[in-house]
Amino acid sequence: MAKLLSYPLTILFFIFFGLALVIFHPIQWICLNLFGYNAHKRSVSILNWCLMGCTRILGTRYTFQNDQNIPTDRPLIIVTNHQSMYDIPPIIWHMRKYHPKFVSKIELGKGIPSVSYNLRHGGSVLINRKDPKQSIAQLEKLGNYIEAHNRSAVIFPEGTRSRTGEPKPFRTTGLKVLMKNAPSALIIPISINNSWKLLRYGKFPMGLGSHVKFEVHPPMEISADLDSTIKAVEKQVVSGIQISA
Repeated sequence: MAKLLSYPLTILFFIFFGLALVIFHPIQWICLNLFGYNAHKRSVSILNWCLMGCTRILGTRYTFQNDQNIPTDRPLIIVTNHQSMYDIPPIIWHMRKYHPKFVSKIELGKGIPSVSYNLRHGGSVLINRKDPKQSIAQLEKLGNYIEAHNRSAVIFPEGTRSRTGEPKPFRTTGLKVLMKNAPSALIIPISINNSWKLLRYGKFPMGLGSHVKFEVHPPMEISADLDSTIKAVEKQVVSGIQISA
């Protein structure tokens, strides 16, 4: 019954989700080109608040637990597991005062209203997974950027989304490059639960009634031993992941 109901609700969701992307594309352009970075950043934050609102058509609820005292005068490396594309809007909205920038695959840099524009012009980087040299150069660029501007880089070290919520082992290269190029950064581990349930049936129809939860863990300093730092961060992220049907 739930799956049957999800068909009309998914169509309605896609209509509103697509409208938000199309409407905010020129808004982003105007904000960036006429008013500069801060206006553009605000438009992106509001866009992602709207995208979260669109998922409420599907009965989606969000809990974003952040009890940490995270400074705004240091660069941050936000490290989190990855369950679906719907992980991203809550991070952008709830962590907006830290100016989150993303490590994204290069394919997302073209053809998607609002999303592609923000990835190309908002400070994020696009990596070609088939070209390690290009990927490392882009990660170095992002590390240098957050170090210079006290902003945050968001990275999903699993490398791909978990379609069942089960955590995948971290790939360490990207994290190491970011830490080496942003040595004063704090690591912010975040555990995400249940966003995979939005795609429990695949891309169509969408899952209904998901309660997507984010838990921000205590910040960690980067130690001289990068491997041990990554292991500690991975352990913290995985500790907050709850596998449920």
